[in-house]
Amino acid sequence: MSKYVPDVLTHRWVIIASSRLDRPDNFNAKNRSHKVCPFCPGNEHITPGEVFRIGKGEKDKKGWAVRVISNKFPITDYHEIIIHSPHNSREIEHLPEAHVELILKTYRERFNYYRKKGQVIIFCNHGEDSGASIKHPHSQLVVIPGQINLDTLTREPLNNIVENNKYFYTYCPDFSQWPYEIWIAPKAEGAHFGDLTDQHLGDLASLLKKTLKQLEHIYKKNKFGNMSFGYNYYIYPHSNWYLRIIPRFVHRAGFELGTGLNVNIVDPTTAALEYRGMEMRMVNVLNKLKSF
Repeated sequence: MSKYVPDVLTHRWVIIASSRLDRPDNFNAKNRSHKVCPFCPGNEHITPGEVFRIGKGEKDKKGWAVRVISNKFPITDYHEIIIHSPHNSREIEHLPEAHVELILKTYRERFNYYRKKGQVIIFCNHGEDSGASIKHPHSQLVVIPGQINLDTLTREPLNNIVENNKYFYTYCPDFSQWPYEIWIAPKAEGAHFGDLTDQHLGDLASLLKKTLKQLEHIYKKNKFGNMSFGYNYYIYPHSNWYLRIIPRFVHRAGFELGTGLNVNIVDPTTAALEYRGMEMRMVNVLNKLKSF
């Protein structure tokens, strides 16, 4: 059972969830000898009970395209795992766009199932440096009581636009805290994520897959130290929602942890140009021109 501990001066909270210590570590070399992936088809019997699926087959049997189960090691009372696909290593950027849309439809259905129970946080950790413990691609949903004050950013102003389609923008906010951070936000303001129609989700799936693919290309081209390719993204739980993608190309160090000030080594304007396909040579020329 988790418990919430407040800091009365800052109104911030910490969650004590000691059961998380027992999570499997799929990335640890000592554990790679374990051949059974609990999220792969055929192993449904070793996971907690299934609560939702898209696809064929009976509950807790093979045939699913996207599967949702309860988290065996929950952070809060309501904590689910959304298994993206039956494929053990195909991330969103490598799945067909139609399948990415199925994942987003699952997000919407589970968001709406819980939206009256509290603040619904949907997030994805990709890669060892992002906090993922099981390699099989998945997202998570956590419900936090409404009275808990979340230290989450509201939607940032629209700057450094990378792309837009009928319903959404992608952009690198001036307030980007991480190198190559990029946001996807709806053109319509005031809505919740759960209000999206299937048509909206089709547009969102297209941008999400494309953006993550661009991010992978930027990583391969620039390679930051010994960091493996990883990212986090989350969906803001309230009105005026957005999807924030945080690449994990750098570690946070003592200065950031001690001050709460994040040091971003890549100018968001430069990041936006790179996402748009500008080669670094052209980016440098444009930055020089801006300085005159």
